[in-house]
Amino acid sequence: MAKFTYRMQNILDIKLKLETQAKMEFSLANRRYQEEQQILQDYVIRRMGYEKKLKETMQDNVNVKEVMHARDDFNAMKTIVRRQMMEVHKAEKALNEARDELNSVMQERKIHEKLREKAFDEFKHELAVEENKEIDELVSYTFHDEDR
Repeated sequence: MAKFTYRMQNILDIKLKLETQAKMEFSLANRRYQEEQQILQDYVIRRMGYEKKLKETMQDNVNVKEVMHARDDFNAMKTIVRRQMMEVHKAEKALNEARDELNSVMQERKIHEKLREKAFDEFKHELAVEENKEIDELVSYTFHDEDR
């Protein structure tokens, strides 16, 4: 029996490797995004603590030095939170790019798998036609052999 060999199998193999690589890159980008989100969340909680401390120092007997120090801490934390929001945005953008790349690579792989399936179906059809031809020849030979 004939063996099916897909002539573009090496391309399909490359597409599978590219997909695996894109999945890993997406996973790394997702992990970085999650880490940046967690850092932002921690900074926001710290900023809320500084804000609370600032309000408390302003309510007690007002010590100007403490209030200024608390305000400086709070403003510094606000700046840190803004920077971290920018980092989160960068990580989100990288995540979306990695997702788009992964989708593109997956589509290419699926296209090549469909081409392989079509080639296999065509191979099976040709094999069936060849078998029918052999059966017809065998029947024809047998029929002519009985006539004699």
